[in-house]
Parts: sequence; C-alpha cells; structure tokens
Amino acid sequence: MSAALLGLLLGVAVQPAGAASEDLSAVLQRLDRLESENAALRARVATLEAQEAPAPSITPAAPEGPAGLVGTSATYAAEMLEHTEGITERPLRQLEARAEGELAHRVILSGGITAIADWQSSNSPGSFGYLMRHPTIANQVGDRATEIVLHSAQLALTATVGEELTGYVELLYDPEQSFGPGTITALTRNQVQLRRGWILWGNLDKRPVYALIGKLDVPFGLMDTLSPFTNSSNYHAFGGLAFGGQVGLASGGLHVRAMAVQGGAQFRAANTPVDGTAVPSRTNNFALDGRYTLALGEKGEVMAGASYLHGSPYCQAYPVTHFSPCAENVPAWAAYGRLRYGPVTLLADYATTTRPWPGSAVPDPANPLSIYEARDTESFTLGARLGLFGRVAGRDRHRLALSAEFSRFRAGDSGSPWEKQDQWVGGIAWLPDPAMKLFAEYVHVDGFVPLNFLSGGNLPDGSSWSSQEAKTDVVLVGGQMAF
Repeated sequence: MSAALLGLLLGVAVQPAGAASEDLSAVLQRLDRLESENAALRARVATLEAQEAPAPSITPAAPEGPAGLVGTSATYAAEMLEHTEGITERPLRQLEARAEGELAHRVILSGGITAIADWQSSNSPGSFGYLMRHPTIANQVGDRATEIVLHSAQLALTATVGEELTGYVELLYDPEQSFGPGTITALTRNQVQLRRGWILWGNLDKRPVYALIGKLDVPFGLMDTLSPFTNSSNYHAFGGLAFGGQVGLASGGLHVRAMAVQGGAQFRAANTPVDGTAVPSRTNNFALDGRYTLALGEKGEVMAGASYLHGSPYCQAYPVTHFSPCAENVPAWAAYGRLRYGPVTLLADYATTTRPWPGSAVPDPANPLSIYEARDTESFTLGARLGLFGRVAGRDRHRLALSAEFSRFRAGDSGSPWEKQDQWVGGIAWLPDPAMKLFAEYVHVDGFVPLNFLSGGNLPDGSSWSSQEAKTDVVLVGGQMAF
C-alpha cells in the first residue's frame, strides 16, 4: 500500500463519524476506478507485446574466395572419368549434372586413379593380345609377364559460366597405353596429355538442344563394356577421339547427335585424306548418331541406336601403320542396344566398314600372303552383368556385379594370319562407395592382330607377325577411385 493511500485512510479514520463514512465511500470508488484502469492498461500492454514482430535474425554472408569458388563432387567425377561406360555421352552427363545441381561451385575439381596388378601368359613368345597395354615387345618379353603398376591417373576441371556455358579440361597420364616409344618407364611414355576438352553451350532446363567444340569422343556406336576394367574390342577398333564440333538434341528418351570431325588421321579411329595426306587442315569428316531409350516401368529400360562415320580408320594401304594417310575414305556404320531390367544388364554392339580395308590385303604377288583378299573390317560385342546387394547411390550400378563379355575384331580374309582377334572377359566388381571400385578379371584372347603392320611389311621375309594360333591369358586385380 502506497504512503499517499495510507495517509488518506488515516485522515479518514480521525474525522467525525459522518464525514468519515462519506470520505471512505469516495476512497473506495476511487480505488475501484484505479484497479479498472490498471487492468485495462495491463491488457493493452499484453496485446501490444503479442503483436510485436520478433527482431530479424542476422544471416552470415556467404563466404567469398576459394570456399565459394572451388568444389568437388565424387559421384560426378566417377561418371565423367569412367573409361568403361558412358564413353560417348559425357557432354550430356555434364548438362544433366548442371540441371540436377551437382555443379554448385564455379569450378569443380575432379580426379581419378587406376592401379592394377596382373599376370599374363602367351603360348607364343612376345605375342600378347591383351589390349589394355600396347601389345609390343617393349611391353612384354618371353611368354610370361607380370606387373604391379599405376595404369592411369586423371585430373579434370569443370567450369560453369552463367546459365549456358560449361568448360571442361581433362588431363591423362597413361604410360601403359601411351603411343610414345620405349618401355613404360621411358620418359617419352610418362607424359601428361590433354585427353579431352571442350566449351559446351546448353541448358536442359531451357531447351533440349546443346552444342560444343573441342577434343571430343566421336559419337559412333556404343563403345561401352560391362566388364569392370577391360575395354571391349569394339572400343579398341572403332572408339574415336577427335577435334571437332558437335550438336545434340536430348528430349525424353531421344538423343540425336551430329559431329563435324577434323580431317586427317585423328587421335583415335577417324581418318579422311586431305589432298592425299593425313594433315588435318580440313573439316571433311563427320559422324551421326541416334538412340532412343524406352522406360520399362520401375524395373528398367531398353535402349537402341545406330551410327554412321564418314571416315573410319580402316582406309590405309599396305603396309598398315598408325596415323598414315589414305587414298580415299572408308565409311562405317554401327548398331547397338542395351537392356537394363532389375539387376540384369545386357549389351550388344556391332560396327563395320561399308567397303574393304585396302591394307588388309598384300599387294605384292611375290609374297605368299597375297592370296588373301581385302575385306570389310568389323567388330562386335555381347555382354551380360548381374548386380547384387542393392544399387550404389548416385550411380546406376550395384554394390557387387558379376559380368561376362565376348568381343571380336575381324580385320582379314578367312584363313589369313590377321583374320580376327577374339576376347573373352569374366569380371567381378565391388563398389564400397560411389567413387570407389575394386575389381578382378580373367581375360582370354584368341589371336594376335596388332594394327601396326597387321598384314605384314615389317619383317625381312615378307611375312606377317599376326597369328591366329597365339593365345593370351590374363588374371588381374585392381582398384579405381575418383574424387
């Protein structure tokens, strides 16, 4: 009770009885009014407090500098740098990654490492038909070979500019498959090359059309393998890599591409003459490809496609050597398909030239091997894979996969030493992580048909070093990781 109110009550108490009664009544009325006003004020204050907006929170600004500029995506790296699947569709995979938000940073740094250990055996000394390393006596001596090596390493940069442009650069170190002379420890084979690179224009959220210019995989055939490591004979025979420009249309299940390819002998599997030379001073080669993928509900999908290449690599005259000029181009066509249904994947890939390869016949009548006629060059692959233990997030692969594949490269007339080379591969792959693959393979190769001097021309007696009797067996284990 306040001092003023106490004094008021004491004053009333000492007044005469009549006056005190009137003053007390007035005091009580005043107290009632004060209490009512006080209650009203408290209610108003409570209402204002309830309506008052909370103080805005302060959100820290996004960090500037390297943390906001450079990033990584291990799943994206694993798919872009994979050498067994998606070989000719990397630009589309890049556009899909942008559309799905995987390339959130201005620059994506990617890398890949492949290491293997293997044992190789041949029934013909020096004739090893296994193609994941160049089959020459600089690589394998005698009838046995073993190795524990770094097979390859890659480093790639993906840069995004605005909503339309994507740049890509991929560096490769591959002493086992380098075209440089010497052994795998020679400095000439321990070089780093720009394997692929391009500037890509496209945005799948806006339009289904894209275009790119650079050093690209030629869109011809499927070129994939279901084996965990060893490429198919189709890839070794027709898998192209060339300078050029490409346009594509990807809408629904349809994917159509056309590529203008620089003339001359390109890096892999493309060759057209330029005034009788292999100098790439004209854009006079091209490739066309179209494929359609049909969804089979939630179980899987089926894909079929076909391709045309105006200038294949099989136009050279005798004696055949890498990157030599041609008198005229030899076109090729391909047809392929793939079925994914539940844990099962099936693959078929076929490619052939439209007319005979001149160098597949010996022009010298005095040479005993001249009895064999020139013929079309062809290759095909049939493969199957069974996936187990669920799919790995971010990749259309199972944690454990068992695979079997057969592929053939046919280069010569029936009965010729360079008639064909067959490859059988049985594999097992374990993916403990989307960016990690551990694998083991058994490979059997019938025939020894190297491209250089395939039909002869390099031996003093005029014979060919190709052989249909040579057989190679390979057992290998390895690992592949991406970051």
